[in-house]
Formats: sequence, structure tokens, C-alpha cells
Amino acid sequence: MKFVFVALALVCASFVQAGTVDTVATYSPSMKKSIKAVVIKPDSYAKVTQLPVVYLLHGYSGNYADWIKKVPALTRYADQMNLLIVCPDGNFNSWYWDSPVDSSSRYETYVSKELVQWVDEHYKTIRNRSGRGITGLSMGGHGGLYLAFRHQDVFGVAGSMSGGVDIRPFPLNWDMAKKLGSYAQAPQNWESYTVINQVHLLTPNSLSIIIDCGTEDFFYDVNVRLHEKLLYNRIPHDFIIRPGAHNWKYWANAVVYQLTFMSRYFNKE
Repeated sequence: MKFVFVALALVCASFVQAGTVDTVATYSPSMKKSIKAVVIKPDSYAKVTQLPVVYLLHGYSGNYADWIKKVPALTRYADQMNLLIVCPDGNFNSWYWDSPVDSSSRYETYVSKELVQWVDEHYKTIRNRSGRGITGLSMGGHGGLYLAFRHQDVFGVAGSMSGGVDIRPFPLNWDMAKKLGSYAQAPQNWESYTVINQVHLLTPNSLSIIIDCGTEDFFYDVNVRLHEKLLYNRIPHDFIIRPGAHNWKYWANAVVYQLTFMSRYFNKE
């Protein structure tokens, strides 16, 4: 109950100060190209020596600017929780994979290694997993858990909002076949590149996890199945469901819970 009150207080409170927004050009050696990102700094940035970072991923067809355009209150949340928020560009349809069929799409490597290194070199960050979280919406919700499950040495806390946490029921959707091959021709890729089949990489309390999905969302059923699999494997996690669909109204609310959960992890509450 305390968690709910804290999250709601962040939404309702009137803040005097707010964070600042940088739009930066990062570089991916693996893809040999420059990739834009938004970095939100708290008002306290000039006075601190290091801060935790939350990597906040966009959804299919989106870009690095989606989050700050749709949820400008992120600047206030960064200030209130005293953290950096990094919103990278995950391309139109990368699904944050290193694609097994498209060698030019290496967004697992980019986000989990190259971007993290770039941010650590250019900002005052906590440079270990205890100060890094990752989450996102839809395709980015898949990305948040997929990358964190596979890179627990990099991220200590992970989340998902309306995430496509099991891609197998959707073989014709969202250009995934362009990155994995068709389900009919390459079923092994669909089995090994889906979040729900990465659960075996977890041990109890190896990663702090929060999952959130609306009951009217087309990803609701797969999120419930992931929750049940985590329970079966005795993996502690927070699982939030509430009325809501696959839209920005839902995500603007959900992100407050995600950031609050991660802030508590960073502060060891």
C-alpha cells in the first residue's frame, strides 16, 4: 500500500523544479552508425558525483523522442527521484534483438553494451548494475526484460509496460519476421528470441523485476503467462494489472510505478 501512495503522490505533487533534456548523438561500433537518444537529467545533476540510470525504451514504429514528447512529466520524475533517464532510439522495428537474419540490426549489443558505455563515459553515472535499470513499452517492454534477463551483469532492475513478452502468438505482426525469419521457416528463432523462454536464465532475486499490463491490452494474456511462469520458477517480481489498453494514457500512468520501483531498488528500500 505504501508503494501505491508513493507513486500516486509523484503524479499529484506540484514540483517547483524539473530536470533538463539533452538530445545526443551516440555511436554504435557494431552497426557503424550514429544513433540519437534523449537524456533527462535531474535538477541536482551539477551537484552530485554519480546517479543511477534508467534506460527507457520506445515501442514499435516509435523513436528516441517518443517518451519525452508524450510524457513531458518525465523531467519532473527524474528530478524528484534524482536519477538519469535515457531514451535511446531502437529503430522502427528492431525489437532490441541482434537479428539472426539481418546483420545490420544489432540493437541488443547497442543498448546493453555500446549505449551503456557511451552514457557512462559522458555522464556522472553509477557504473555498475546496482545503478542501472531498464524498462519500456510494448516492443520496448519486450526489450527491457529480454536485455535484462540476458545481461544481468549490466542491469540490476528491469521492467515492462504492456510488453510483447511472448512473441510466438503473433507471427505476422510488427515486422518481427523481418528480424527473425518467418515463424514457418525459422521456428527456432521465435522460440529462442522471446522473453518467456529466457526465464531459465534467472535465479531467485538475481534481478529485481516489475511487470505492468492493462486488462484490455492485446498483450494481456502473454503477460499473465509470463507472471505464472515466474511464479512457477519461484522468481520474485511485482506484477501489476489494472483496467487499460495499449495506449499512451496507460503508459503515462504506468511509468510512474516503474520509476518508483526502480528508485526504491537504487536506494535499497
